[in-house]
Order: sequence, then C-alpha cells, then structure tokens
Amino acid sequence: MKSLKFGLLPRVLLAIVLGIALGSFLPESRGLLTFNDLFSQFLGFFIPILIVGLVAPSIAEVGNSAGRMLLLTALLAYGSTIIAGFASYFTGASLFPSLIDPSGASSLSAQSNSLTPYFSVQIPPLMDVMTALVLAFIVGLGMAYLKGDVLRQASFEFREIVVKTISTVVVPLLPIYIFCIFYNMAASGEVMRVVSLFVAIIAVIFVLHILWLVTLYMVAGVVSRKNPFKMMTTMAPAYFTALGTQSSAATIPVTLSQAVKMGVRGEIAGFVIPLCATIHLSGSMLKIVACALALMMMQGMEYDLSMFAGFIMMLGITMVAAPGVPGGAIMAALGVLSSFLGFGSAEQAMMISLYIAMDSFGTACNVMGDGALALIIDKIKK
Repeated sequence: MKSLKFGLLPRVLLAIVLGIALGSFLPESRGLLTFNDLFSQFLGFFIPILIVGLVAPSIAEVGNSAGRMLLLTALLAYGSTIIAGFASYFTGASLFPSLIDPSGASSLSAQSNSLTPYFSVQIPPLMDVMTALVLAFIVGLGMAYLKGDVLRQASFEFREIVVKTISTVVVPLLPIYIFCIFYNMAASGEVMRVVSLFVAIIAVIFVLHILWLVTLYMVAGVVSRKNPFKMMTTMAPAYFTALGTQSSAATIPVTLSQAVKMGVRGEIAGFVIPLCATIHLSGSMLKIVACALALMMMQGMEYDLSMFAGFIMMLGITMVAAPGVPGGAIMAALGVLSSFLGFGSAEQAMMISLYIAMDSFGTACNVMGDGALALIIDKIKK
C-alpha cells in the first residue's frame, strides 16, 4: 500500500488548529518565542539569497529563448498578471473596509511586554532585498546576453541549492513557525479576529479567481470568435488536475492536450503552455495582493495606490522565479513584501498561511488562464 502523503496544506491547517486550541487555554511560551525569533532571523538572511538564486537563472533561461513569440507571450503573461493585481487591489480597497474593523488594529509582531525569548541570535543578511533584486537582474540579463557556460551552470547549481534549502529546511519548519504564531495570538486574545479575517478574505479571493477566468476567456472569445464558456469547459480538466497537483509544471501535459482540443495549433501550444506555466501567475497575484491589503488594513498600516502599483509590477517579475514547491510564489514574494510594504516576519508568516490555504485554487487559476493566452497568441500569429 502506498503511504498517505501529508502535504504542506494539511500540515499548515493542522498547525493553525493546534496553535489556536492550545493557545486558548495555555500561557504564552518563551520557548516558542525563541524558535520564532531564530527562524525569522534565518528567513531574513535567506530571502536575499533566495532572490539571487532563483531570479537570475530564470531570467537567463527566458532570455536564451529570445524571439518574437517569446516577447509576445511574455508581454501578454506579464500584462495579465499585472492587470489581475490591480483588479485585486481595487476590489479589496472597495470591499475589505466593510469586512475588517480598523478600530481593533494592532501589530501582529507585538509580543507580551513581560515575555522575551530565552536567547536571540543575530544573522545579518548579506545584502538588502532591493540590492539582491538589482543584482539578480544584472547577472540574469548578462548571462542571457553572453550565453557563456561557466557562470550559467554555476547559477543553475546555486538555484538547486536554494530550492533544496526551501524544500528541506524552510517548508518543513513553516508549519512549526505558523503554529507558534497562532499559539501566541490565541494566548494574547488576538486569534478570533485573525481567523474571521481568514474566512472573509478566502471567500473574496475565490470569487475573484472565477471572475478573472471568465474575463480572460471573454477576451479570448472575442479574439477567436468562439464561445468562451465552451472553451472554459474544454479546459476544465486542466483546472481540476492543477487542484490536485498544486503545480503548473506538473499539469503541463493536461493543459497542452486541452489547449489543442480547444483549437490552438500544436506548435503554438507546445511553446506557449510550458512558458506560461512559469511566467503567467495571475491567480497567485490575485491572492498575494488581496491578502497583503487585508493584513495592512487589519493592522492600521498606511497604504495607497502608488505603493501597491510598485509592489504589483515588481511582484509580477519576482514571482517568475517561483520554484516548483508548494507555496513557491509566496516564498519568492517575501522580499518584495518586505521592501515595498514593510512586512516583518510575523506579517510574512500570516501571508504564507493565507497563501498556502488557497494554493490549489491559485495554481488552477494560473493553469486555466494559460489556455486563454495560448488561444489569443494562436490567433495573433495566424
């Protein structure tokens, strides 16, 4: 018999439930505060390394396939992702004030004044987040232009180290970190406000995903003169496959097959679908922007359109580096959340929790949207 796989989502949900249950009748724990402090120090050190290790080789790989179709696909994918981000922002700015009570705003990172960790270890990052982003862009574009083998191979091996660190260190420890966050929130009486926020935000984002897919296929239907709802029915197997795999890459064979059935030429689908599995992340963008905006409102943090505009445009680039692990997009986005929105380790932990709780639906939205983009490109190239 095959052993049951206890994936990241059930582990995170279990961590949240246990944290709330135990923290509701037990006092805050210095041991858990110590773990939180150590793990947050490690995350702060690792995030710039993650950005350089993932973004630079991803840019090099995309640049190496340069061509008119690549440019067209990249522009459409980036445009779709960015528009989804602004749609999420304006929807959240309109709906969330009625769902979130700003009068109870407080900082998630605030701990009991009388409780401190047993000890603290400072792990200064090698560089700040913006320095890491600029370095990754320069090195990635340089590798794409020079097409040399030595630095390119080194960057790919370094990416493997980063991905391995995420899958064997960060991801296994995340449920414990999230457990500590919710335990201390429950012990301090903050947890019910946060849980009610979870439910409301998840419901809004799910509706946003559906509306966004309908919009994409309406546009594709106008371009191709086909019934958008019939096309969505054809692509439905890819959507439900992505719900199970939580991976755009693992769903590529199904997405490719359904896109061809929808009427996309095989050679176009064979190029666009694998590329969009990496660079088209509108579903992930919808989730991250809505969750970030909700957390800022909950804590009474200042925000405006110009702040989120820069955040959305940079996030659309950074998420391309999302590794093939559950929650990869939010891991790649942590640096942008920190540099543009001022999120600390506690806010980042809450973002991870919210994102992973909806990871399957975001991935399914990304995958199904790839079919619409493939059809649009097919008609443009005729």
